Amino acid sequence: MTESASPRVSVPRIMVLGVQPGTPPFRIMEIDGEMVCEAKGITDVLLVAAEYGITVHDLDDPDVVRWVGGDKLTWMPRRGRR
Repeated sequence: MTESASPRVSVPRIMVLGVQPGTPPFRIMEIDGEMVCEAKGITDVLLVAAEYGITVHDLDDPDVVRWVGGDKLTWMPRRGRR
């Protein structure tokens, strides 16, 4: 297999991990593999990205942001199943 025939695997610079319990709940945000903040909402993600020189045009673009444990609208812990 040649390199051009191999699948493209993107590693986004921004990773937003699953919701952590707290008051308020938060998600750990990483840039270039380094923890940079506890984001409490989408605005935090955009502001911190801008501080690191990253302009985010589309929060749903997996080449830019990877959302782990939920999407951009997930900011509350999931309730356990009964």
